Amino acid sequence: MSADTDGLAALLLQREVEAFLYHEADLADSHRYDDWFALWAPELTYWVPCAGESGAQPDPSREVSIIYDDRARLEERLFRLKTKFAHSQQPRSRLARLVSNVRLDGFGPGTGGSVVSTLALGEVRHDRQVVWMGRQHHELVRDAGRLRIRTKRVDLLNGDAPLPNLTFVL
Repeated sequence: MSADTDGLAALLLQREVEAFLYHEADLADSHRYDDWFALWAPELTYWVPCAGESGAQPDPSREVSIIYDDRARLEERLFRLKTKFAHSQQPRSRLARLVSNVRLDGFGPGTGGSVVSTLALGEVRHDRQVVWMGRQHHELVRDAGRLRIRTKRVDLLNGDAPLPNLTFVL
């Protein structure tokens, strides 16, 4: 392949991954939990450490996390959010997130790989606005030609500080 062809392939892959992350963000913001969950691989980890932005929490199985879900726990979380019995989300939070600075690391077009991005999420509930900021770390895999999320870790900038309840998906 020529340098031009390699450059175009890299650009197209970057764009595909960015579009995937934007789509994931839109589904979460719209509370379309079934569609959002369909983006995940069968074996999954959804993790929000308590370590703050530094990512200094190396082992979530040995330390407290804000969220540390496998498939069953994430399904349970989404089941509750979809019912009227999720009192912490009555009324539902209005959400708008921005995903930027998307960087692919060791990402293969046929297999997937690591993606790091910056997250800014505005939440409005009961006329109160909260801004959540952090870095997202996705491990994406190809499944039947489609990207799927194997692992998602969100390092909140203030994850090591006292926080209100996170009653929605990041």
